[in-house]
This record gives sequence, C-alpha cells and structure tokens, in this order.
Amino acid sequence: MSCLMVERCGEILFENPDQNVKCVCMLGDVRLRGQTGVPAERRGSYPFIDFRLLNNTTHSGEIGTKKKVKRLLSFQRYFHASRLLRGIIPQAPLHLLDEDYLGQARHMLSKVGMWDFDIFLFDRLTNGNSLVTLLCHLFNTHGLIHHFKLDMVTLHRFLVMVQEDYHSQNPYHNAVHAADVTQAMHCYLKEPKLASFLTPLDIMLGLLAAAAHDVDHPGVNQPFLIKTNHHLANLYQNMSVLENHHWRSTIGMLRESRLLAHLPKEMTQDIEQQLGSLILATDINRQNEFLTRLRTHLHDKDLRLEDGHDRHFMLQIALKCADICNPCRVWEMSKQWSERVCEEFYRQGDLEQKFELEISPLCNQQKDSIPSIQIGELNSILILNE
Repeated sequence: MSCLMVERCGEILFENPDQNVKCVCMLGDVRLRGQTGVPAERRGSYPFIDFRLLNNTTHSGEIGTKKKVKRLLSFQRYFHASRLLRGIIPQAPLHLLDEDYLGQARHMLSKVGMWDFDIFLFDRLTNGNSLVTLLCHLFNTHGLIHHFKLDMVTLHRFLVMVQEDYHSQNPYHNAVHAADVTQAMHCYLKEPKLASFLTPLDIMLGLLAAAAHDVDHPGVNQPFLIKTNHHLANLYQNMSVLENHHWRSTIGMLRESRLLAHLPKEMTQDIEQQLGSLILATDINRQNEFLTRLRTHLHDKDLRLEDGHDRHFMLQIALKCADICNPCRVWEMSKQWSERVCEEFYRQGDLEQKFELEISPLCNQQKDSIPSIQIGELNSILILNE
C-alpha cells in the first residue's frame, strides 16, 4: 500500500525586506512513495501571478463574475473545461460546426507522421486538447493499447492529468510544446533504421517521455530556481532540477491514474526508471555528454540496436532532438516557436529585473532581440554537432 505524504511549500523569500514578496507561489507539493522507492511528485510548482491583472480585477469588480469569465474564454473551451473533462455528457451538440472541426482534426491525424504537421492548427481544431488527442491516436496506431492491455478510459484520464499539469500561461513550455515534441518523436520512431528494432515498450516509453518531459514547468529556468533558493533546487541539490521534477511528477500521475497497475511490479519499476533516464536526458547541461558518446559510437560503428541499452540511448538522442527541433520546422511554425520561447525568456528577465536579480542570459528584452537569440541558439546547436 502506498503512503500518501503531503507537504505544504512556502514562498520564495529575498534578503531585502522590500523584496520579501511571493515571487513564486506554491499551492502545495504532494509526493507519493510507493513500493519502488522512487519519490513521485504532483503539482510541485505553480504559475506566476500577474499582479497587474489582479490589481485591475480588484478595482473593476467585473472579472470575478461567471458571465465575465465566459466572455473572456471562448465558449467551446469553457464548455469543454467545465463539463467534458469532468465526465458530463452534453445533452445537445455544442455547435453545428463541431463535427467539421473534429473531421478536420481526424484528417490531420492521417498525416501525423509528416514533418510539416501544424501542431498549432491541430490544437485549435481539438479545442486545446492536442496532447490528449494526439497520444490517444498514437497509442492506438502503434498497437500499444492492445499490447499492454490498457484501459482506454484510464489512459484518457492519465493523459488529461498530464495535459492539465502543463501551465497554459507559459508562452512556450505548455501542453502544445509537449504535443509538438511528441509528434516529432513519432516521426523519429518511424525512421526505418530505428523502427525495425523497436519493441512496443520502446515505443511507449518514447511517446510517454515526450508527452511528459516538461510537465508542470514553472516557466523559468534552473539558474532562476537556484538563485531564488526554490524548494525544488534544494530538493534536487541544484542538479537537473526541472528534469527531476518532470520525471517524478510523471510517476505520480502514473500511480495516481493506475494506468499500469495491472502490469507486473518488476515491469512498472523498469518503466518508471527508463522514463526517468529519458526525461533526465533533456537537461541541456548534459548536451556535450550525449553528443560525445554519440560521436564515439558513430566513429567506432559499434551501435547495436538489437541491444536494449543501445536502443535506449537512441531514444534519449531522439527525445533530445525532438525537444529542440522547432528551429528545423517549416518557417511558419518555427517563427511562432521562436516568438514564444523569447517571450518566456523576457518574462523571466522582467521578473529578475523587478526584484533586482541579475538578469539571465537571453532574458533581457532591451538587449536580446528575437533574431539574435535564435542565431545564438542555432550556433550553439551547430557547434555542438560539428
């Protein structure tokens, strides 16, 4: 029997009394410790509060009403969030065009293996549920539901949990990014030289890791968490802080949903550990480690994909590539991702400036333009891959 342990987490405190504000507010950090001995987390961080919005709300007195909320949100998104995700079946069709949108989404899924797949359009057609819809389709396409005898309702519940634990307030690290990385991972898994060696377990691990690799991302980077003495930085001793949190949050959701509860204990332990190895590989600070190892394998020509360890290494490389592949997408999508990631950088820089912290590289909106940031990012990728 797993033991549930709840810990309340406080706010970040600064040395200067004037800066003693709630910069990052924690609703709570729930950890599950099961028989595997691997600590798991649920909802360890929480998105930043826009104080300007709160101030305007206080004075206007309008936004708190249900009527105003419904106006601010699209009707379909509000309806979906308040009814469909809670299992309440609508008595009448939501909109005459709903079936048209769903039909377009289904048509897009027939081309999900194409590199020019437009995840932004797909997210709109699925009413903001691109990650759930994509994963359900891919699990079915790859035969994973049948192979692992997964319950479809439980799978859907788990995927909704994952999608909801992404912060939609983040311009970049949100569920759409997770869906984009998952679609890219699917493309890599279809590569002939790799696909013929992959087992159903390899495929499931690759897709799950891609979908959950940034879950509960707070919208700031590891250096920010370290210099603000964030509880996650202390918990993981400043090592792969975010990646460790993403992994353990994923384990928490797997156990909470009981998606894999019917599988042998040894198998679930192995799945949890391999998911951790894949997600931890996305730490950008470990880039040289993986590239050096890959170059060595390519030089020595000793990669044997019949071997599980070598296949797992290639899954790590595939996930790393999928995570940073948006500059390689078609221009219309690449441009949108560039703007989104820079907006997230700028938000962190504004926050650091507000509380008189050193502004992180690439986060100064006055000095770092979007083109210069993207050129720097591309140069770093190209240099590392020479």
